[in-house]
Amino acid sequence: MKKHIPNALTCANLFSGCIGVVFAFKGDLNIAAYAVLISGICDFFDGFAARLLNVKSPIGKELDSLADMVSFGFLPGVVMFQLLAQSDFSSPYLPYLGFMMTIFSALRLAKFNIDTRQTEDFIGLNTPMNTLFIVSLPFIQKDYPALIGSSILLVAITVIMSFLLTSEIRIFSLKFSSMKWEQNKIKFIFLILSAILVAFLQFAAVPFVLVLYIALSLLHFRRVPKL
Repeated sequence: MKKHIPNALTCANLFSGCIGVVFAFKGDLNIAAYAVLISGICDFFDGFAARLLNVKSPIGKELDSLADMVSFGFLPGVVMFQLLAQSDFSSPYLPYLGFMMTIFSALRLAKFNIDTRQTEDFIGLNTPMNTLFIVSLPFIQKDYPALIGSSILLVAITVIMSFLLTSEIRIFSLKFSSMKWEQNKIKFIFLILSAILVAFLQFAAVPFVLVLYIALSLLHFRRVPKL
């Protein structure tokens, strides 16, 4: 029975992602964002459960990538599609550029599955972090409508995030093999600082959390030889 627990969590990730896609196409980007949060929680705990129960399997790895492709690949593409459709540049074709992020998410997940360098950490930005950033934009738009409504900014975000997904930048993983401070110092620092930012800024904190994540990763791995 226990061997099915991680896969059940992965399927919950996928189900939540499907719900998010439906609401994103309807234009309800807030519900889509909450669906992403649920998917992210399930995505974290499926791996945690697999390690805890020692029931890792090849099918679990493949299922995880397929679920992530929906929740953290297709869904952010739909959100960006909607944001571009609502932007200040009226064009029937521009919104489809949002799916560039879906394509690069697929490339990133495919690369992850065959890249032996990514067993402990990531090479390139992981898709859940990218998706959290994208779904935070509609919330930020409420306070800064002109900024997030700029088609130039949205196109720039799409291009930059697509690049980061498939870049060679080494990013630390938030997976914990133990709870010891020395082994996970950078992760604890990131989580503490992120919690403080979210407490004060809520969804508006997400872009700062993203920058913090990349900056700490660059700082953490600067002394480590390239793999």
